[in-house]
Formats: sequence, structure tokens, C-alpha cells
Amino acid sequence: MHARHDNGYFAAGLEARKLAQTAIADTLGCMYAGRTDAATRAVAQAATAAGEAWVVNGRAADPAAAAMVNGTAAHALDFDDNFMPGMSHASAVIVPALLAAGGRGHSGRELIDAYLVALQAQAFVGAGVGPGHYAAGWHGTSTIGSVGTAAGVAHLLGADAEGMRRALTLACSFACGTKGQFGTPAKPFHAGLAARNAVEAARLAMAGLEGHPRAFEGAQGFADMFRGPGTPGYDSAEIAGTTRHVIETDGVVPKLHPCCGSTHLIVDALSDLRREVTFAADEVEAVAVKVGTANRLNLPYTRPENEMQARFSMNYCVAVALRNGALALDDFTPAAVRARQDDPLLERLTMTSWTPAEEAAAADARLPHQLHLRLTGGRELTTERMFARGDLREPFAAEELHGKFLACCTDAPWAQPLYDTLMTLDAAPDLTPFAPIFGRSGGRC
Repeated sequence: MHARHDNGYFAAGLEARKLAQTAIADTLGCMYAGRTDAATRAVAQAATAAGEAWVVNGRAADPAAAAMVNGTAAHALDFDDNFMPGMSHASAVIVPALLAAGGRGHSGRELIDAYLVALQAQAFVGAGVGPGHYAAGWHGTSTIGSVGTAAGVAHLLGADAEGMRRALTLACSFACGTKGQFGTPAKPFHAGLAARNAVEAARLAMAGLEGHPRAFEGAQGFADMFRGPGTPGYDSAEIAGTTRHVIETDGVVPKLHPCCGSTHLIVDALSDLRREVTFAADEVEAVAVKVGTANRLNLPYTRPENEMQARFSMNYCVAVALRNGALALDDFTPAAVRARQDDPLLERLTMTSWTPAEEAAAADARLPHQLHLRLTGGRELTTERMFARGDLREPFAAEELHGKFLACCTDAPWAQPLYDTLMTLDAAPDLTPFAPIFGRSGGRC
């Protein structure tokens, strides 16, 4: 059981704070790696509002504009974490929004507090609309992410209970973004858009602007508009009775592969097979995969024409994993995609999905992703996975997360000392060590 603060937020335990610390570090690495991506550059070019919030390209901007650029960078390479309760890339929205809106002058502990508030709020919002929200085509990163993150930003800015209520209800008017944008630069922009929305909603709330007090659960409110079929809506008693933080019960899932999370269970299943059976890529005559309905719809590109489409191509990701044994950032560049356009493995994969009826009947609406390989000589290999590596049930080793951060910050002399600081962020008196991420030699972010 966790103690409650006077303002009604429950205090997360030590394990939750460590998990948040790791998620913040992972996000900062992804943000730095994505700083030169074309999507980030385009958003930065448009974000001209002057201000003092630091931007990952070395400039400074208004907090909302800075959050928009930095959020886009954090999600640009699709290497940032997944958060199932929010159906979102939670941290790519939360961390940029918090740093832009109120990072200056705050301690590491205060940043972690606000991160945990935002993440739990995303979970509560996600529970109110259910998985049908995502299955219908809404991008939870920019819908649920906008709303939940506004709570964390308002908390960091010192909002009382009324200020938090205003931030959450106002943020309902900012929710937007469809999965029809997947495979285009607009997709990572959704994280930037959500970070910007959260900052704007919180600042408006702090200025006293009011939204409808039942903007979530009331008539024509957020839940009415966005709720999936069969989802009962918000249970205030369940929310009020929450005693364990969602980061401990469900967790955020850092990514091992820099591509859409809908490919990850299959890529991990392939690695599982490879640990048991030895075979070469050219021995594979056919690959059959079965995934969730929403996952299949997320992956429309069988022959990707660029790096954005490649991140949303099961054919491409499996072909590269078969050839290389793993997926790396260098596999998702224009040159890498062009070099693989004629790989025969791209044509050997077929993908099907569970039916909506099967998914509805499954416990927690979750079914395994299945992989079947047919090899030369008639060999058949089959396996399945219920969750990706990095999940709380199969967490990454500390050295894997460390290695990922260093890979994201290749050749940066400050990468190792910054990582050491991030692993003790709860004790950091300020955020001065973050300066190099933003192209600064010192000072606060």
C-alpha cells in the first residue's frame, strides 16, 4: 500500500520510481537519436515561437513549441517505449512536455513525481475508452497522451486539485490523431502534437480557463466520443481505490527494435526459434504470421519505399531479422531500404489476424502472435508470444538498456556520465546534466 499526499495523489514506491527513472533515460536517448530526422527538422522549422525552453536541435523556443519539436524527436525513430494501458507511446509525450513546460529549476525527484502523475493519468483515460478506441483507428499517443500528460504538466507547475481538474478537462478538447498517418512523418509528429497540447492545456488551466467539469464522462464528452464498443466507461470508485502505480502493475515497455511495436512479438518469436534451431535466412521458403487485428492494420506496407514505411512493414522487419539476427537503427535509413527492395524474403511472408470475435472472447482481449516458418527440406517451425521483450514479465537486463542509450548517443562524450546521472535521477538536485542533450554545455534545461 502506498501513502497518499494531501492533494490526493498516491506516492509511488521505490520500484515505481526506479522504473520511471529508466523510462526517462530511455526517452532522452531516443530523443537525441531522432533530433536530425526529417520529421523533427520539419517541425522545428515551423516552430518559430520565441522563448527560453530548450529544443533538441540546440535552439530555444516557447514551451509549447519546444515540447512539439522534442516530442517529435523522441518518437521519430519509433524506438521509444510502448504503454498498453494508454495505447500510447507514453514517455515520448510526457518527458518532452515536462522538460519544456517546467523542467527549468526542478529537481530530479520533482520530474519523476510529475512523470508518474502523467503516466497514471494516461492509464485512467485509456481505461475509460478501452482497446476499441485504438482498434477504431485513433492514435492513443495523441489522444490519450494529450489528456493524461496535461495532468503531469499541471502537477509540475504546482496546480492544486482544481487546477488539475481544469487541465484534464481542457485537454479533452485537444485530443486528436488517427492511425491512418502511420508510415508517414505525421506519425512521430503526433507525439510532438500531444506534448504541445499537454503544455497548452496545463498553462491555460493555470491561467484559470475552465472546461466542463464532466468533460470525460458527461454527455457528448471524451468517453462518449472515443469509447470503444463494449467499454463501460469511467469507474470513479475504481480510480479512487487505486493503490499501486500502473508502472508497477503494467509497466512501460522499452523497445529492443526501432520499428512499430506491432512487429515486435513476431521478431522476438523469431529470435526464440533461432536460439533453439539453427537455420540460414535463405533456407526460409515461407513465413506465416498471425497477429491482432489492430496490429495487422498498423502494418500495411509489404514493399516499403522509404524508412518510415519500413518501420510499419512486417515483411521488411522479418526479412532484416532473418538476415541479420536483429534490427538496428541503421536498418531504417533510405539507403538501407533501397538496398533491400529486391530481397526475395519480402515476398515470402503472409500475415493474417485473429478475428474481432476471437479477440472479444479472449481473456483481456489478448491473444498470442504466432510465427510459422517453412524451410527447405520440409522442416516446419512454429512458435508464439504473448508479450514482447522489455515487458515487466521479461524485462531487459540493465546492460541492454545501457547499451541502447549509448547507441542512441553514438560518439557523444557526455553519454556515459549523463547515463550515470539518470540512473540516480531521484537524488539529482537539478537537471543541469541534461544540458548536452539540447546542445548546451551547461546550465539548466
